[in-house]
Amino acid sequence: MAGRVALVAGATRGAGRGIAVELGAQGATVYVTGRSTREKRSEYDRPETVEETAELVTAAGGTGIAVAVDHLVPEQVRALVARIDAEQGRLDVLVNDIWGGEGMFAWDSPVWEHDLDKGLRLLRLGVETHAVTSHVALPLLVRRPGGLVVEMTDGTLEYNSAHYRNSFFYDLVKSSVLRMAFALGHELGPRGSTAVALTPGWMRSEIMLEAFGVTEATWREATRKVPHFAISESPFYVGRAVAALAADPEVSRFNGQSLSSGGLAQVYGFTDRDGSRPDCWRYVVEVQDPGRPADTTGYR
Repeated sequence: MAGRVALVAGATRGAGRGIAVELGAQGATVYVTGRSTREKRSEYDRPETVEETAELVTAAGGTGIAVAVDHLVPEQVRALVARIDAEQGRLDVLVNDIWGGEGMFAWDSPVWEHDLDKGLRLLRLGVETHAVTSHVALPLLVRRPGGLVVEMTDGTLEYNSAHYRNSFFYDLVKSSVLRMAFALGHELGPRGSTAVALTPGWMRSEIMLEAFGVTEATWREATRKVPHFAISESPFYVGRAVAALAADPEVSRFNGQSLSSGGLAQVYGFTDRDGSRPDCWRYVVEVQDPGRPADTTGYR
């Protein structure tokens, strides 16, 4: 991907960071955005910063460029895209990974009991940010044929269509992002570009590892408490999925579709950093949801 330019919107941590690093590993120039910087933390109040992500991109072999952006503020997004245009003159890949919703939703809480302000904030963070970013960035992306937009979500279309996802607001956000990719596919396809929705599996983000009291090196210890965590994957696995899509000259075959990291690993042959190939969503349907004992044989 040398000479190609990507924008990973929401790359401070988690999937966004993994995606940015793996695009960098393929030689791309990657603009990474978020609200957490070394000078100021977002409402997450966590230590990860966009500057760290940019440094990891560069260390991986690409060029990482950190830009502090609140994607709910159109003026900030316009300034970002204007900068990319001025500095690069092109945008080849847009990854809408903006989330910021941890702590905003209550598990299994009906809508009338859910905190309304937090629920509406969740909709703004998880849906409005994606719409603003696409509205502003896509004129630059479609300037050249072959552009790729990746809408990051949680769950495949097939799974989410049949399952309640945590709460009214969470469910609505993740389903909306899936539909965004479908709609963008209709708008981008005739203009020579591609849009997809992509979900990781059970991802070992910084927040998830901290919640389990483990590190990436010791994550298997968490399976003593939650055995199905054995199917989990690192953020770099979905990062390799995006890198594979971006490098595929026939990526348009997936236009408008819902994809998963595990499913794409079967198509492209990449693995997670530990050499495994977890297929989380198939595992969830065939093992976890039916209540079978945790056993990843044949699933990673």
